[in-house]
Amino acid sequence: MARRTVEYTVSRNPEAGMDFRPTQGLDAAVDLPEPDIGSEHMLINIGPQHPATHGVLRLVCELDGETVVKVAPDIGYLHTGFEKLGEYRTWNQIVTLTDRIDYLAPLIYNCAYVMAVEKLMGIEVTERCRVVRVILMELDRIFSHLLWLGTTAIDVGAFTPFLYAFQERERIYTLHESLTGARITTSATRIGGMMADLPEGWAEAVREFCNTFPNTLEEIHQLLTTNAIHLGRTQDVGVISAEDAVNCGFTGPNLRATGVEYDLRKDAPYYDYETYDFEVPVGQHGDCYDRYLVRMEEMSQSVRILHQALDRLPDGPIDVEDPRITLPTKTDCMNDMESMIHHFKLITDGIPAPAEDCYFAVEGSKGELGMYVVGDGGPKPVRWRIRPPSFVNLSVIAKLAEGHMLSDLIMINASLDIVLGEIDR
Repeated sequence: MARRTVEYTVSRNPEAGMDFRPTQGLDAAVDLPEPDIGSEHMLINIGPQHPATHGVLRLVCELDGETVVKVAPDIGYLHTGFEKLGEYRTWNQIVTLTDRIDYLAPLIYNCAYVMAVEKLMGIEVTERCRVVRVILMELDRIFSHLLWLGTTAIDVGAFTPFLYAFQERERIYTLHESLTGARITTSATRIGGMMADLPEGWAEAVREFCNTFPNTLEEIHQLLTTNAIHLGRTQDVGVISAEDAVNCGFTGPNLRATGVEYDLRKDAPYYDYETYDFEVPVGQHGDCYDRYLVRMEEMSQSVRILHQALDRLPDGPIDVEDPRITLPTKTDCMNDMESMIHHFKLITDGIPAPAEDCYFAVEGSKGELGMYVVGDGGPKPVRWRIRPPSFVNLSVIAKLAEGHMLSDLIMINASLDIVLGEIDR
């Protein structure tokens, strides 16, 4: 992805440390003094209660002055045991756990989990359900990126983009609530379908969001993309090569910012993503600034996908018409004894899965989100394991931050877009 044209030049002298100040109308950048080799290193803690760690994350930093010598992320303060809890719940009951793993993009996790179980059980969902899930996942991709954008702007010292981003997030919260009854803990999916069909006017509300959201996104571009302070805090900061990014397990925007065009929606397509017209934005430099640009463009591409999905949204049932999987309607339960018994049996006994295992991965907002499920023929999983992108991405922070200033560590951590719910699962 080409960088946007900047009206002024920015000093990028590698020997000058992190002093990337505009040179137009200003004196040349001053070289930073060499650190005193004989000085004593200092050990400090950032977090776990610190707004810039974006969750209950503790960063143990060894500093030489204000230069980061080493940094070690210390996790576990939010440990919830989701994967173990899943072994004591039926397949559908686990859905309520998935939206608490990444509460910044709950619908993506709702969909990813049931898609893995449906693959295990050999269930083919209806065409309407497939398109609806694509809409939900792309909507929450924007939802997640907007929170990253707003909080990262706060870390760099910009407050207005935060307000703009959260104003748009509030509109998606309203869409969440009208569809599921909840703003964050959506629990929208079920094995073989959805908790309910789309309410009247919901698709039109999504269309209205897609028509107006790009205007706000462009305003944020004008505030941040060529802002001298933002450029100085992000360009050439936290650089990683494409080869190292692949070796470290980077996925998602963090990987694509290095120039690697890897996106599961294109490389391992699901739900007919190969038939949607959209681009995979990639960067060139692998720094914080390119990670910013990639996510900004991904939101625009998600809007393109949403328009196409809304255009092709078919009529028909949203749930699989199989009484062994799908609950009867509430009307049937209240008027027919057999339907009431059927409902009772499905809820109490659950849906049996074959004694096999299955791994299914989707392109989450933060990278490759994998769900591994193991059945034993019963209504509960023997094992449920998650491949969370934030867990892998966070492990690279030590490599990215070494040699940078302490203030740059804040930007590097923000640029990775982590969420502790899926790290400490």
